Amino acid sequence: MSDDASGQVADAICSRAGCRATALWRIDWRNPKIHSADRRKTWVACDEHVGYLREFLAARDFPVSVAPLAAEEATR
Repeated sequence: MSDDASGQVADAICSRAGCRATALWRIDWRNPKIHSADRRKTWVACDEHVGYLREFLAARDFPVSVAPLAAEEATR
């Protein structure tokens, strides 16, 4: 992935089905019924879909956190 001038990841694509927009947010979550407390999954989202994806996960009572997607995080 490459950085643009703003420090965001230029080629991270939103995780929302059918969306091809650049992702600017990371959404970390886990399903407590199948994941241990130290296991996290990450979706990335554009500005338009960050709220939708967060609410989709929260409605299922999954622990969710949202943070800006920074270049150094995307390369881990």
